Amino acid sequence: MTIADTQPHVPMQSTKEIATAWDRMIARRRFYTALGLVILVVAFVSSVRFADESNAGHFFERLPHLFDFLSWLIPKDWTDVWRALFDIASPNDKGGEEFNFANGRVYVWGSFYIPEYFELMIITINIALVSTIIAFIFAVPLSFFAARNLTKNWPLRIFTKRIMEFLRAFPEIVIAGLFSAILSIGPVAAIIAITLHTIGALGKLFYEVAENIDMKPDEGMRAVGANWLERVRFAALPQVMPNYASYALLRLEINVRASTIIGAVGGGGIGEELKLSISRGFGAKTMALVLLLFVTIVAVDQFSAWLRRRLVGEHAFLLQH
Repeated sequence: MTIADTQPHVPMQSTKEIATAWDRMIARRRFYTALGLVILVVAFVSSVRFADESNAGHFFERLPHLFDFLSWLIPKDWTDVWRALFDIASPNDKGGEEFNFANGRVYVWGSFYIPEYFELMIITINIALVSTIIAFIFAVPLSFFAARNLTKNWPLRIFTKRIMEFLRAFPEIVIAGLFSAILSIGPVAAIIAITLHTIGALGKLFYEVAENIDMKPDEGMRAVGANWLERVRFAALPQVMPNYASYALLRLEINVRASTIIGAVGGGGIGEELKLSISRGFGAKTMALVLLLFVTIVAVDQFSAWLRRRLVGEHAFLLQH
């Protein structure tokens, strides 16, 4: 008797049975997918109908007028867009605010001036830059306290994580609205709001990086009697700093957009001027602001991506095979 004779006999399935089982499984998956889509469509239609009945303006009745406001923002003279961007006097200026481009000049020395919107864009970038730097300074030590492999004191580790979760739980615009009411309108409220949220966001990214470092340098430092601060400084920090810097630059891109949005609630910078321009229907000014904002965000994104590649290497941006 061979070993094969002692094994229980398992009947072999035919190719037809396997194909039938496969078709049955595919049909079941398609049925569940179709059923899920039907439920999703029904829920969407029901919610839209409920919103339409609850809305005094009736959404569906006003739907044909959805893009009417765009006609208000189309400049009558497209050359006014460039005049608004560089604070050049417009021949259409009749004394009102719509075409008073030259009044916004910020004179620096003699007749040399910075266009108003460029100054506002610089303020917006400064808000994002200052917020990111301050948040980076606080997020780095918090990440080491939260890392499981570096901090064995679990109450301290859990407390640090909860703090970071609390800081990133609220959107920046909510925090900015709160501090604008306390500190009045201005960039200070925007800086505080973006900084608090960025500490929580960067802290989470940072401690996940710290938990994946090579622990052999830490073991060597421990073997020669190094304390916790020395182990973090000489064993952990050199390994994580390139990724920390890369994440900080990525967050800077996000904060430039966030500082623009926060300007709409009184955070200063270009966002506040954009909100006023749209609400008043100033087409040339709105187009100039949108153009400047678009070019600036693209430039910041490209510069940040280039700098991150220099820090962590080109291989980090390629698919690993």
